[in-house]
Amino acid sequence: MRHARTRWAAAIGAVGILALAGCGGNGGNTAGSSTSDAVKGGTLNILGAGDVDYMDPNVSYYSVGYLNLRLWSRQLFTYPADENKATEAVPDLATDIPTKDNGGVSDDGLTYTITMRDDARWNTSPARPVTAADLVRGVKRTCNPVQPFGGTPDFADLIVGYQDFCAGFANVPQDAKSIANYIENTDLPGVVATDDTTVTFTLTHPATYFVDMLTLPAFSPAPKEVLNYLPGSTELGQHEISDGPYQVESWEPTKSITYVRNTAWAPDSDPVRKAYVDKIVVDETVSQDSIQQQLQTGTDAADMQFDVQVPPSQLAGLMSADDPNLDLGDTSSTNPYIVFNTASPNNDSALSKPEVRQALEYAINRDDIIQVLGGPKVTPPLTHVLPKEINGSEDSDMYEYDPDKAKQLLADAGYPDGLTLTFLYRNASEGSSKTFQTVQQDLTKAGITIKGLPSPNADFYTKYVQVPSVAQSGTWDLALAGWGPDWYGDAALSFFKPLFSGPPSFPPAGSNFGLYENPDLDALIQQASEAATADDAAKLWSQADQLVMKDAVFFPITDPFNANYHASQVNNAVYIPAFQNFDPANVWLSKGHQGG
Repeated sequence: MRHARTRWAAAIGAVGILALAGCGGNGGNTAGSSTSDAVKGGTLNILGAGDVDYMDPNVSYYSVGYLNLRLWSRQLFTYPADENKATEAVPDLATDIPTKDNGGVSDDGLTYTITMRDDARWNTSPARPVTAADLVRGVKRTCNPVQPFGGTPDFADLIVGYQDFCAGFANVPQDAKSIANYIENTDLPGVVATDDTTVTFTLTHPATYFVDMLTLPAFSPAPKEVLNYLPGSTELGQHEISDGPYQVESWEPTKSITYVRNTAWAPDSDPVRKAYVDKIVVDETVSQDSIQQQLQTGTDAADMQFDVQVPPSQLAGLMSADDPNLDLGDTSSTNPYIVFNTASPNNDSALSKPEVRQALEYAINRDDIIQVLGGPKVTPPLTHVLPKEINGSEDSDMYEYDPDKAKQLLADAGYPDGLTLTFLYRNASEGSSKTFQTVQQDLTKAGITIKGLPSPNADFYTKYVQVPSVAQSGTWDLALAGWGPDWYGDAALSFFKPLFSGPPSFPPAGSNFGLYENPDLDALIQQASEAATADDAAKLWSQADQLVMKDAVFFPITDPFNANYHASQVNNAVYIPAFQNFDPANVWLSKGHQGG
């Protein structure tokens, strides 16, 4: 999830997909990958084990969803297929980056005026321009009452009038006509189209990270046609309108996606996507091991991964061979981590008690998990919230592995005979499955019994962790998720707001899957988000990090390198951290190996 992550989140592959800048192998420098040698045409075949979360730009909050959106949905700003600048926002639909010097940002830092390109087109019949009004419509859709965007806590109190707009939206009947009527007839004062190509954002406080935030697909324009369908629905996903180089020809959820060229797209209108291949086919029914085998075999029917990464058990061999098709990306993520369901009624609501959660922190052996995920060279340990690359990160470890101390804490909390807990994980992933097995084995030393709840990739978020009632019913106690920054640069906010900021971050509007809340933390988050300087913010984010760990909200494991692999015929494979994969909108296939 970046994101998904992130969403994203998600924010979410080998364990769940998330990440940052490409390094390690030379997957971005495959022989013959110079774009001056690019061969156009052919079919790019991508293999996966699961699906996107939503085929809806304003709703999707998952790195695999972002990978999909790269092909047919555009944003004001995005990340370029440049391995040296893959975390630097560049204009996409916008004509330039707004600054105080060029008049795009007001002197008080509260108003952003953004000019949009006038040559981007929707693939309607006839084709028509993408307008500022479409952008406003897209932002309004993010807090719809059916399926809101999971990262809204990032900006809910930042955009003027957004919270009031969303509060009213929550009372709207959940049918397409009522939702459309509210969107089209209710003003959002903080996001206004002043003419066809100018959109103005008004903020409640200065936010130097705002342009980076606008790279989120949630801030994508939405054509009026989307209002005929419920947000995030399969019906909408099968009738989406495109402003990118490709359009979705067909989508069979959990089975396949086929993209073909969008004839309304003009190359000169898009500074980011080259769109070398003519067609892209995603097969979502392949196992992780089979995907890796096919990519290494060199068949023209297998070019890239979709929602999986390299199986951890095969990483050492590929690294030892210095395989040129392997890429390791530095991630700035906490992926995976184990979230504790503080709302679970199981064991007399044991997980609502901080001392029980602290016992779990002591009882889980991080080193054992890291070993099954590929070892510390690929998955270095992370013992607190913020990865080292994020402003406010400070090394600390409150809970060194100690199963005897864990047993004592459980006894003191009223559980001398231990606990029985249910662990939710994605069984299509080798890393996720091995992590569950390792935790299950290790926790027995502290008198804790773990039962497994395996989930298909496509169901993990949409049917389990994004549904609060499922957590509240005790369907799961522990879950293996992952998280990376929603943007890059000064990005601590995108960890704390969606994951830990009380009820406003509860799913589906946020990604606080364990339904944790602490007013003291909320106050710290607010202070840090409004800090005058990055240094001031860093001190506050460090305090917030310590408080989350003291409350034992989750168990961080690693800030990993992201292991992606592509077939030898794939050229210009540039790793984009925001969707944890190579950019399919910019790869090309070697002549004579262009799929089918």
